[in-house]
Amino acid sequence: MAAMKPRTGDGPMECTKENRSLVMRLPLEGGGRLVVELNADEATRLAEVLAGAVALVKK
Repeated sequence: MAAMKPRTGDGPMECTKENRSLVMRLPLEGGGRLVVELNADEATRLAEVLAGAVALVKK
């Protein structure tokens, strides 16, 4: 039996390219990670939305 590793949210926010998609991994509060698979168009739209959110925070 393989050793069980605890799932923690510790670790960096990261995005990697795998085949034809991008895989984004986000650590979550309370442990675990949110894993989202995006295509290039979705990643571009996400970048636009996040840039808008950062602009709101800076006001």
